[in-house]
Amino acid sequence: MPRSRPVRYAMPARRSDRHGRGARGPVTGPHLPLLQDRIDVFEMTVATTADFLKGVWPDELSDMRVLIAAAPSAALGYDEVQRWGVDPAHKTITLYRVPIERLAKLHRDDDLHRKLLVESCVFRAVAEMLGRDPWDLAPGRFGHY
Repeated sequence: MPRSRPVRYAMPARRSDRHGRGARGPVTGPHLPLLQDRIDVFEMTVATTADFLKGVWPDELSDMRVLIAAAPSAALGYDEVQRWGVDPAHKTITLYRVPIERLAKLHRDDDLHRKLLVESCVFRAVAEMLGRDPWDLAPGRFGHY
């Protein structure tokens, strides 16, 4: 009776190791800066704004979670789409990237104004969760205006 061999399962190939050529390098090459897409910039802006607010309000926001989703599961009405959702019981905020980016009416469509739009949405969502006015979240920060 022949001895059975143990079954060997092939390990799935890692995405960075293609055809045995090793890890992939950046698409832009060694002499150009790495590319950032709008999703990366959105996530980075949300994270830095949330970190800033956690630093200003450490007691209230220490266990706050900020999630990013593409879009809400349902629209609120014919003319209104939710840009964020707040769950105060679990201290969770969900920001919806597509409505924030696509439905904004910016008077100047550049990187700075898009970043300020995302920051203002984070401020308004946190203010809604805390039951405060968004301008009260950073006391003295906007006093020079």
